[in-house]
Amino acid sequence: MTPDDTASAHLPREVADPILLDALQHQVAVFARRAEQTRLAGSGPARGAMDRAAYLLLSRLDQNGPTGVKALAAGMGIDSSTVTRQVAPLVDAGLVLRDADPDDGRAVVLRLSDAGGARLEEVRASRRQLMSLLTEDWTPEQRTEFTVLLTRFNAAIGDWQNAPATGRAPVATDSDRPPG
Repeated sequence: MTPDDTASAHLPREVADPILLDALQHQVAVFARRAEQTRLAGSGPARGAMDRAAYLLLSRLDQNGPTGVKALAAGMGIDSSTVTRQVAPLVDAGLVLRDADPDDGRAVVLRLSDAGGARLEEVRASRRQLMSLLTEDWTPEQRTEFTVLLTRFNAAIGDWQNAPATGRAPVATDSDRPPG
C-alpha cells in the first residue's frame, strides 16, 4: 500500500446519497437528544442512578483493573484533569479507591472497590433490562447487527476525533468499544 493508498483509504469511496446522509445525521441527533434526556439509565430501582461519566469510568476500571490517571484518560479519549475531576465523587462515595502506584509511589492508581463493582453491576443489570425492553420486538440477529454497526460508528467517531491534523491515518482507540 502506497502513502496515497493509505490516505485515500479513509475517504469515502463514492459520494453518498445526500438525502440518506441527511436522514442519518438527523437520526443521530434525535438519538443523542433522547439518550441525554433519558440518559438511557435503565429501568426499575436503578433508573437514573448513575451518570454517563461515572458509568464509563467504572466500566473502564472494571475492564482494565487498576489504572493510572493518565492511562485512564488516554484510554477514554479525555484529559487527565477531567478524569481527576470526574473520579473525585466516585472516591468520596467509596466506589473507587486510590492506591499508590507500585512502580512509582508518587503516582496514584485508581481501582474499583467492591462497592463500586456491586454498584456497577446493579446499573448494568438495569440498563440491560432497558435495552431488552427497547428491543423486545427485534430478533437476536437485529440486536447483534445494531450493536456491531453502533460500535463501528462510535469507533469511526473516535478515529476521526483522534486523527492527526496532518492528514495521516487516524489512530484507533478502544475507548468506545464494548468489552470482549
